[in-house]
Amino acid sequence: MNKWLKAFLFLAGAAILTRLIPFSDWFRILDTMIHELGHAVMTLLMSGRVLRIELNPDHSGVTYSVLATSGWSQVAVSLAGYISASLFAIALFYVRYKHQQRAGIMIISVIALAMILLFVRSGYGLWWLIIFIVVNFVFLLLGGRILNFYYLLLAFLCLEESVMGPFTLLLRSLTDPSQAGDASNLAHITIMPALAWSLLFFVISIFCAMSALQLYWKDRGQSRHAKSINDAAVR
Repeated sequence: MNKWLKAFLFLAGAAILTRLIPFSDWFRILDTMIHELGHAVMTLLMSGRVLRIELNPDHSGVTYSVLATSGWSQVAVSLAGYISASLFAIALFYVRYKHQQRAGIMIISVIALAMILLFVRSGYGLWWLIIFIVVNFVFLLLGGRILNFYYLLLAFLCLEESVMGPFTLLLRSLTDPSQAGDASNLAHITIMPALAWSLLFFVISIFCAMSALQLYWKDRGQSRHAKSINDAAVR
C-alpha cells in the first residue's frame, strides 16, 4: 500500500477511534495550547511582548501581543502557530519511540505550568491548564500501561489536530478568506493570498504527520521483532 494512503487511512481511523474515548475532546485543547505557545515564543524571539493568551472550550485560542517592528516579524509570528503544533506532534512520537513517556508527560506539564505563570491569567484556559496538570500528575502516579495509553492518546490527539487545523483553515480560506485566521493575517502582510498560506500549512502538517507515524510504525515493528525473539527463546 502507498505510504501516503496508508498514513491517511491510519489518521482517519485514529480520528474515529479517539472520538469514542470519553473526554477525548477535552484533551484536544493541548494542540491549541502548543499553537498559541508557538505564537508567543516567536513574538518574544522577535523582541515583542506577549500580553496574554486565551484558550477557549471550542478549541480556539488567541494570543494578544505587541511587536516592536512590523513586516517579517509579523510573518514569523503568524507562521509559528500551526508549524509549532505540527513539530510538537513529531516530538511526542519521538519521545514515545525512545520509551520516555513519563518524561514526556512531565515536560508537557511543565509547559502547561509555564503557560499559567506567563501567559494565561484568567478564564476557561486557566482552569483547563490547572485541571490538565492535575490529571497528568494522576496518570504519572498510576504509571505502567495506563500511563502509556494516556500518553499515546495525547500524542494521537495532537497529531490529528495538527492536521485537521490546517485542513479546516484551507476550507475556510476557500469560502471566506477574510476569516481564515493566521492565513488571513499573512495575506494582509504579504502578496500571497490566504489560500496559498493555508495550503502551505496543510502540506507542512502532512509531512510532519508522516514523520510522526514513521516513528510510531518503526517502534511497533521493533516491538513485534523483540516479541518474536522472546517467543522463540521460550520455545
